[in-house]
Amino acid sequence: MNYANIKYCDIANGPGVRTSLFVSGCTHRCEGCFNSEAWAFDAGQPFTDEVIGQIIASCEPGWITGLSLLGGEPLEPENQEAVLALVKAFRERLPQKSIWCYSGYTFEELTGQQPSRAATPTALRLLEQMDVLVDGEFIEAQRDITLRFRGSLNQRILDLPASLREGRAVDWHDDPAYVHGK
Repeated sequence: MNYANIKYCDIANGPGVRTSLFVSGCTHRCEGCFNSEAWAFDAGQPFTDEVIGQIIASCEPGWITGLSLLGGEPLEPENQEAVLALVKAFRERLPQKSIWCYSGYTFEELTGQQPSRAATPTALRLLEQMDVLVDGEFIEAQRDITLRFRGSLNQRILDLPASLREGRAVDWHDDPAYVHGK
């Protein structure tokens, strides 16, 4: 996997101050995408163990709330194993911090409730480690700059532990006391 960018001290892609990883590679190619330069799987730089270490280290200070994964598309099947390595290492080292993921794939597609090439065993393992999924392709005709943490009206902000427990999409509620999986 390659990555297009890492933003440290990001306040736009989840609550609080976060580190945001923008992976390379996306087959959705949404019209009006803000990050079309990351559509190519070979864009950017190689994602290595050293990069994983840098990302985790950047999230260690107490004032950092967590990690956000964006793209490109972090849940493309081609990216899932590398993203899983990061998420597992992050969760092991910083279990109290949140992981957000932005995906053009919906919760139903990722869990196999609707047919999708992204519905893999690795995708399920990833979802189990994450706190919030912002799902759905960006739709230019539904663009709304007043929305919090998303770009178009069709996109949902989902509480992943609750969604996985209930087997259906459950909306996320901004709770500062939230701890992963509870």
